[in-house]
Amino acid sequence: MDKAQLILLGLPIFLFCSDLFNLFTPPPPKPQSHRPHQPPHIPRQHRPSMVIPETLDFPSQKSNGLGGSIGYGNTVEINFCVSCSFKGTAVTMKKMLETAFPGLDVILANYPPPAPKRLLAKVVPVAQMGVIGMIVAGDRIFPMIGIAQPPAWFNSLRANRFGSMASTWLIGNFLQSYLQSSGAFEVLCNGELVFSKLKEGRFPGEIELRDIISKTLTKPSILAGSF
Repeated sequence: MDKAQLILLGLPIFLFCSDLFNLFTPPPPKPQSHRPHQPPHIPRQHRPSMVIPETLDFPSQKSNGLGGSIGYGNTVEINFCVSCSFKGTAVTMKKMLETAFPGLDVILANYPPPAPKRLLAKVVPVAQMGVIGMIVAGDRIFPMIGIAQPPAWFNSLRANRFGSMASTWLIGNFLQSYLQSSGAFEVLCNGELVFSKLKEGRFPGEIELRDIISKTLTKPSILAGSF
C-alpha cells in the first residue's frame, strides 16, 4: 500500500476518531457571572424648590375685558402676490400671528396686478401661439392673406425654426409671468392698512409685524369695538 492510499484511508479514520473524542468530552464549566460593581449608596439630597419664572405681560396675553385674548373678534388680511412666490412668507406670518394672538382670524388672499397688466397678460399667450404658428406654416399663411413674398424677418426666423420657437416660448412665458406679478405684500388689520410692501419696498419682519398688529389691536377704538 503506497503513501497516497495510506493518506486516503487514514484521514477519514482520523476525522472519525476526533468526532468521537469531541462527543464524549464534557463541556468546560461555565464561568461564574460576576455582578457589576455598584457605586456606594449616596443618600438623596434635598432638592431645592423650583422657581417658576414670571410670564411677561405681552399685549397678546392681555384680555379684552371679557376674559379672552385681544385676538378674538379681529381679522388680519395678508394680500400677497401669488405669482411672485410669496406664499411661503405669507403662511409663515399667518402661523406666527395665530400663535401670538389666539383667536385672531388671519386671511390670505391674492393681490392682483393692475387692470392693464392683466389684459396684456391675456394677450401674450395668443401672440405667442400666433408667432409659433407663423414659423411653422408661414409659407402657406402669407399667400392666403394676399402676401406673395414673405417678409425678411420671416425668412430669418424660418432659417432656425426650432431655435426661434424655443425663444418665442421662453420670452412669452417671461412676459406673462411679469405681467401677472404685482410684487405686493399688504397687511390689513380690521380693514386698516398697517404695512405695505409696495410703499416700504421690503417685507416686514416677524417681530415687527407682531408689534404692529399688537399696537393696532390695543387701540382704544379696537378694544371698545370688541366688547
